[in-house]
Amino acid sequence: MNKSLYTKLVIIMLVLILSIMAVVGAFLMRGVRNFYLSEFYEQMRTVFSNIELVDDLRSAADGEDAPELMAQILRAYSGELGVNSGKRSYYILSSTGSRLAGSERAGSETLSITPNILTAIGGHEGYASDVGADYMDVALPISGETGSYIVYIIDSKDDVRSLNDRLFEIIVDAIVVGLVISVILSLLLAKTLITPIRNLTKASEKVAAGDFSAKVDNPAGDEIGILTRTFNNMAGQLESNMDTLKKSEMMRRNFVANVSHELRTPITSIRSYAETLADSQGMVDEETQRQFLSVIVNESDRMAKIVQDLLMLSRFDAGSIDFDFQSFSFEKSVKDVYSAQLLEAQRRHHEFSLEFKSSMCDIRGDRTRIEQVLINMVSNAIKYTHDGGRIRMTAGQDGDEVWCTVRDNGVGIPKEDLEHIFERFYRVDKARSRESGGTGLGLSIAYEIVERHNGRFETRSQKGRGTTITLMLPVEGPSNE
Repeated sequence: MNKSLYTKLVIIMLVLILSIMAVVGAFLMRGVRNFYLSEFYEQMRTVFSNIELVDDLRSAADGEDAPELMAQILRAYSGELGVNSGKRSYYILSSTGSRLAGSERAGSETLSITPNILTAIGGHEGYASDVGADYMDVALPISGETGSYIVYIIDSKDDVRSLNDRLFEIIVDAIVVGLVISVILSLLLAKTLITPIRNLTKASEKVAAGDFSAKVDNPAGDEIGILTRTFNNMAGQLESNMDTLKKSEMMRRNFVANVSHELRTPITSIRSYAETLADSQGMVDEETQRQFLSVIVNESDRMAKIVQDLLMLSRFDAGSIDFDFQSFSFEKSVKDVYSAQLLEAQRRHHEFSLEFKSSMCDIRGDRTRIEQVLINMVSNAIKYTHDGGRIRMTAGQDGDEVWCTVRDNGVGIPKEDLEHIFERFYRVDKARSRESGGTGLGLSIAYEIVERHNGRFETRSQKGRGTTITLMLPVEGPSNE
């Protein structure tokens, strides 16, 4: 069965507490046992290193009732030997290990022959310790005129076992209390950790379902807090990307619709006039035929211009437009554009003037494309100004930028349309734009060119009173050319 992260965390905490308490208990019990062993043998060595005691035992071994005399001497040292505890005894053994005398609390008359007794029978002091044995003992050989004897001290380890039993009870009690505390703490910790993760999970499910507005509130500065903020940023980015995709899809649909509409109009005109000519052979005079053919040619040119502009914009979008950046005179370009558009302005009876507000240094850029932008600005002013209007070009330099302004007193642009004039196929007056031969792409292309030069446009207009559009370009050209 699958367990939740909450349950797993609690179980891990419980197992960890149990493991720690078990290890600590084992070390404590082992430490107590080793301490008692060390303390016992250290105490025995200290007592039997007393020369006076050893001499007294040897003197007693020379007497007729040597075992009893030696037992009396050990009784005198019973406090130092720890015999008074009732769990430690002393014996006087024969050279073969038989009990001859002993403490008042001695047990049975027979004793088990331990490794230390065997060592003493061999004539050596027996101080060997056995951790696994249920006793601690020391055996020392003493020789006298009446024979050889063994002084034997044995401890039943009852104190060690009692203390270990008590320690075990304490450890068990501590484990129970520790488990209760650890359960409470692990539940609190698990809740602290799991709650934001659950919130993240719910928010992730919403995002997976397409709801990118889901956010998780977690101001903590830990890893989960960082994860939460990262998730919120990701969700925000996804929401922004989806909005962008929706806008792009809408723009694509509008673009396709506009292209279809723009191409359908000249195609319809061409077909209509062509069908009229085909159906009226011999019935239409030569002048009318020339007019019809002129319309067909003009509409064909218009279609070609639309396709050409669309191809250029698609190359801008793909980043495949090559620019020829070099130093050139912006002042001369302004003069050339003015001269090129002067005849068209005069044909419309416009008052067309040019004025330089200051001298200008050479700039770095693509001269041909900059002049294309200037031509678009002037030609729009000429087209959308009633015959006999005023158009004024001014130019100059302001710090590290050059600028050129085209001001007219034409039809103007409504305030609500002003921010859309650089959008593709956008026209303020669609009927008038088509009559003047416009495709609705000129300013879009101009905007792409200026943006590639790190320049910008500023536009002011009032419907019925005219438009002012200013081009500003950096003298040094784009930084990423």
